[in-house]
Amino acid sequence: MINLCVADNFPVVHFGMKAYFKDHPEINVVSNVGNFFMVPDALRNKEIDVLIIDLELEGLKSIYEVKSIIKNFPKTKVIVFSSLSEHIYAPNAIKAGCAGYVHKTSKLENLGIAIVKVNQGQIILNDEIKKSLALIAKQNKSERLYRKLSNREIEVLRFLSDGKKNNEIAKILALNEKTISTYKLRLLTKLNVTNLVDLVNKAKTLEIV
Repeated sequence: MINLCVADNFPVVHFGMKAYFKDHPEINVVSNVGNFFMVPDALRNKEIDVLIIDLELEGLKSIYEVKSIIKNFPKTKVIVFSSLSEHIYAPNAIKAGCAGYVHKTSKLENLGIAIVKVNQGQIILNDEIKKSLALIAKQNKSERLYRKLSNREIEVLRFLSDGKKNNEIAKILALNEKTISTYKLRLLTKLNVTNLVDLVNKAKTLEIV
């Protein structure tokens, strides 16, 4: 039996998964947490085979925190279950060590298949992600600008798009304010814009935020 921990902001997600997998022959939901701070305790208190986590989970500031969870709990496979754009965030999540990425528009049946595959040691979860990655490779240069961005740059861009100032982002990510300024300049250069407004608009157009 695959022991599952679900980390999500919304009780309806917890209820839905617990109800759906109740009679599943291979999957058992043994833990539910509503914020990132509860994740380490959940993984320490129970033997969790697969962690389902939303990148927008309350308290989760960075993909690097997910990477830390993967490092500290190597026996637990991590699947990102999020409404954030697959073609932007799935490659970065896998690069950080996640076993896969399932978009929240997917059927729970597909999530179940992904959980089983990940528990067997597979990385690419399903055909939807494979098709998404294949489409990225065929996109023209302007459409693939976001692929030049690092995980940290994408995170800074998300916070800038939320209206946060450099000093606020620095505190959230525990970085120096000058470092945030450097990331901002890199973003302007890589996305070929000259100001913050255009930067945010470009990010929205490319579905980065």
